[in-house]
Amino acid sequence: MESKPCAVCGRTIEWRKKWERSWSEVKYCSDGCRRRKHEAADDTLERSILTMLEARARGATMCPSEVARSVAPDDWRPLMEPVREAARRLVAKGLLDITQQGRVVDGSTAKGPIRLRRRDR
Repeated sequence: MESKPCAVCGRTIEWRKKWERSWSEVKYCSDGCRRRKHEAADDTLERSILTMLEARARGATMCPSEVARSVAPDDWRPLMEPVREAARRLVAKGLLDITQQGRVVDGSTAKGPIRLRRRDR
């Protein structure tokens, strides 16, 4: 079986034997994501990422903090993880790449600073 992204945080959900009969119903990676669900603010962050990247040159990257600062200039730090989650969802949709040191990485396992780049079509 293939893996799939969590509907809330975008992290990769790996198939497990215990989900054999209900794999098509598995949408969340954890109880926390199941409780939180997908909110309108999540869509706003995704749109902000795509809008900011559209304004840049092809192949250009940006830091997730730029998105957080544009949404909440005075209190942007709490938005850092939601922006990373939005980026992982966009990766799952095939619209974005997450990079570190110029190489595409898996956003579910990336540690440290990341950059966001539009995926070439």
